[in-house]
Amino acid sequence: MTEKISTSIPDDPRVRNEWTLKENVGEFFNEYKMKLSFALNSVSDEKLEAAYSIMLQAAKSGKTVFTAGNGGSAAIANHLCCDWTKGTFVEGKIRIKTQSLCANVELMTAMANDVGIEHMFSQQLKIMGSPGDVLFVISSSGNSPNIIQLVSEAKKIGMPVIGFCGFAGGKLKEMADVSIHIPVNNYGIVEDAHQAVMQALAQYFYLKNSK
Repeated sequence: MTEKISTSIPDDPRVRNEWTLKENVGEFFNEYKMKLSFALNSVSDEKLEAAYSIMLQAAKSGKTVFTAGNGGSAAIANHLCCDWTKGTFVEGKIRIKTQSLCANVELMTAMANDVGIEHMFSQQLKIMGSPGDVLFVISSSGNSPNIIQLVSEAKKIGMPVIGFCGFAGGKLKEMADVSIHIPVNNYGIVEDAHQAVMQALAQYFYLKNSK
């Protein structure tokens, strides 16, 4: 039985989570593990290869991978910059340059204040992005307005877009050049799967780059 929550927070995303209340946390975790396993198994090899190809081309061309997300997805975006830059670095080999559009609090909030929350990422990209750079965005719903505006700006600049989404995929699933869609209706599981795929891409790049 799927449980529903009541909340006084407008548009609280937790109401979209599908979960089943069990007798104890151990049973709940067992179901969580099964759903996470399903989520990871839903990722196709073809989509991973396509994302890796874009990642590799950016490194070979000396381009920057820009990344962004909201909430938990912002944490994944910032973690990506650590693992895709420091975690893949090999002396004398190609390197990945990354920049998170949600890591500089001063710049991000200035943009939100001056041009609006929906444009706080896209305005940064308009200033810093160049053709051939890459945009990697994470949005569980696939419909976050500031992410959709960001993807639109990347398209105008001439940047390939890798999109991580969940639930039904939202607009991001259709807009991204490579869409890695986790078809699960639970934010925690979607974010865990996105994090795992991001880490796998980083570790594979490092292993190939260190040969």
